[in-house]
Amino acid sequence: MISFQHISKTFNRGKVNEVQALNDINLEINQGEFVVLIGSNGSGKTTLLNTISGAVLPSQGSIHLLDQEVTKLSEHKRSRWVARVFQDPLGGTAPELSILDNFRLAALRTQSKKLRIGINDSFKKTVRDKIALLGMGLEDKIQQAMGTLSGGQRQALTLLMSTMDHTDILLLDEPTAALDPNSAEVVMQTAEKIIQEHQLTTVFITHDLQEALKYGDRLIQMHRGKVLRDFDAKMKGALTFEDLFAWFKN
Repeated sequence: MISFQHISKTFNRGKVNEVQALNDINLEINQGEFVVLIGSNGSGKTTLLNTISGAVLPSQGSIHLLDQEVTKLSEHKRSRWVARVFQDPLGGTAPELSILDNFRLAALRTQSKKLRIGINDSFKKTVRDKIALLGMGLEDKIQQAMGTLSGGQRQALTLLMSTMDHTDILLLDEPTAALDPNSAEVVMQTAEKIIQEHQLTTVFITHDLQEALKYGDRLIQMHRGKVLRDFDAKMKGALTFEDLFAWFKN
């Protein structure tokens, strides 16, 4: 599903502020896996996510998505397979547009610019039905501007929008980092339902060690641009908070 072969990424090569963000990464993520990615700041987590989405192109190596080489493919062209939820609740949405208009844009994410999905009664019902599953009472506020919502509401809606059009891979870039604990719980529960329902291959970055233990079926720790630990579901299930905490002390 996602294959990294000798992937390296160096920023500002040859300059005094040169940084090797990824260092010869070889990694296989199977279809339907829910991978949790942890590591200290600067370990390469976000750069790895960016190389999947196409926001960053590697300096060396090759990347395959769904058995297709995409190493030099732009972020826009990879959107046919990849959806992403950002750390900032303001990211990934149009704040001045209504909830309904944002869902319409999401439904057109991978479509030809010549195609248009109209906002008819059927589309409105689809959006309301999806939003009602959140239990936030937003299904009756679809004309409200997205920018007037709380961070937790926006993140939950962004997750729903990620599957308004076809996607195979979901990238979660610290989606709960800016949220209060209750909102974070709602967002992650929503994510888990969507991942299971659509059988999405998922990569989830978090600094919350409790989240790292609770969610996903595989745990990868990165350190200085390399994969330091890679635990499958069974090994992950045996870990404790104290185990993970100790990783960051050493």
